[in-house]
Amino acid sequence: MDNLPKCGANYVPLTPLTFLTRASNSYANRTSIIYANVRFNWRETHERCCRLASSLRSLNIVKNDVVSVLAPNVPAMLEMHFAVPMAGAVLNAINTRLDARNVALILKHSEAKIFFIDYEYIDKAKKAIEILMSDFQMPMPLVVVIDDLDSPTGIRLGELEYEQLVFQGNPKYVLENIDDEWDPITLSYTSGTTSEPKGVVYSHRGAFLSTLSLILGWEMGTEPVYLWSLPMFHCNGWTFTWGIAARGGTNVCIRNTTAQEIYSNIALHKVTHMCAAPIVLNIILEAKPHEQRKIMIPVQVLVGGAPPPAPLLEKIERVGFHVVHAYGLTEATGPALVCEFQAKWNKLPWEEQARLKARQGLGILTLADVDVKNFKNMESVPRDGKTTGEICLRGSSIMKGYLKNEKANSEVFKNGWFFTGDMGVIHPDGYLEIKDRCKDVIISGGENISSVEVESAILKHPYVIEASVVAMPHPRWGESPCAFVISRKDSNMKESDIIAHCRKNLPGFMVPKKVTICGRIAENRNRESAEESFESSGKDICGV
Repeated sequence: MDNLPKCGANYVPLTPLTFLTRASNSYANRTSIIYANVRFNWRETHERCCRLASSLRSLNIVKNDVVSVLAPNVPAMLEMHFAVPMAGAVLNAINTRLDARNVALILKHSEAKIFFIDYEYIDKAKKAIEILMSDFQMPMPLVVVIDDLDSPTGIRLGELEYEQLVFQGNPKYVLENIDDEWDPITLSYTSGTTSEPKGVVYSHRGAFLSTLSLILGWEMGTEPVYLWSLPMFHCNGWTFTWGIAARGGTNVCIRNTTAQEIYSNIALHKVTHMCAAPIVLNIILEAKPHEQRKIMIPVQVLVGGAPPPAPLLEKIERVGFHVVHAYGLTEATGPALVCEFQAKWNKLPWEEQARLKARQGLGILTLADVDVKNFKNMESVPRDGKTTGEICLRGSSIMKGYLKNEKANSEVFKNGWFFTGDMGVIHPDGYLEIKDRCKDVIISGGENISSVEVESAILKHPYVIEASVVAMPHPRWGESPCAFVISRKDSNMKESDIIAHCRKNLPGFMVPKKVTICGRIAENRNRESAEESFESSGKDICGV
């Protein structure tokens, strides 16, 4: 059988870009995007993406160039997930919650050629560009402003504007051939245990297979109406930026994730699906009476970003939301495990159902294997729900690797496995559950916070000798940073001083919610004594 032909007819590189072509051909007149008073169908969306890709090529964008974007969940952000790779480039969707310095770090590390900026983030982008050019001595990328499509503001930063590029582009543009499905399609940055974020590179193949796995694992049918409550910059919206096109569905874009926006769009557009971190579920539950709408048809919700408490799952189900819990990380192209619901669970009490659904679940279809291993001997732990080990993954949905970071790649890729840094157990039914994290990462409202980065910021305070940051349970955000500080003997520093200092040096979501001054000591006090102070204070306040 070795002599059978392999040709263009029976072998085509996998890429999620084919989902858009198919949607345009098969669902041409079906609504693709809803944003306030703006409506597009799939034929129009395909044409707009072709126009934008054409304009990018005319701006000298070539294969593997990085195109960065700082924008909320607006139509432009969705279109760029197709248009940028259609031009052969790599999309870098930047977390809008980062401060200017972190944005500048990403622009520097990625060597972005073009920087698309939503008008809402102009001030932050200006500061980031100033830092990029002055502190990092890097050239300024070409800047394109994204104005509001529903209510244009006229704000500009330079000569180029998004809709202008769309208008000027060629609607008949033929997308750049994907010769190798291993080619990069996106670049996403994640907070690690170092002060600088890591650049995670996805392949066309990985993005295609992850998208299929999630729409199958979530049992998403045709014509879903999907509410964009999950930021598209989070793992490319967990691949649903491409997945809704694959199902011929409708993307309901919202600029702000508020209770009123969520409820009103669900009621107005008959939303069927949405993704969210547990914080969004809290926003829904805490809605004021005038913001609420009756949920007529159950809304399917895929929840991830942090393990949702079982009581939260029980409450949200009673309101009209059917929750499926997923576990993932940026390096796994978003969700890697999904807690598949079993019909027999319906016979169980609410409390027991919620407990089972809060587990992280089973591997998605594109993972060849998922395991929990004893990292000392690499043996699988027993399926007893008690013995902990490190969660390990392998399969086509795992990232290509960290950009320009061989050391980090060698640390996570070992013996044919990707080591997540998360500690977990396997229950007798095969479902995984996280118990702890090896990595010093705090997950607050779905955002990764490096404890090391927060500690570094606190240590910049002139009166701080030692600092330790840990995760503290938070009723709204799931987790939040809790800091323990030892100050100089001659200081009268208070909790408010440290919080104010952090607000000047960190993005808002990284600022500790609680700071404990463990003591005041001379600068030459030894580290062991300082750590004893941290440990005794930590046990009382955070339960660590």
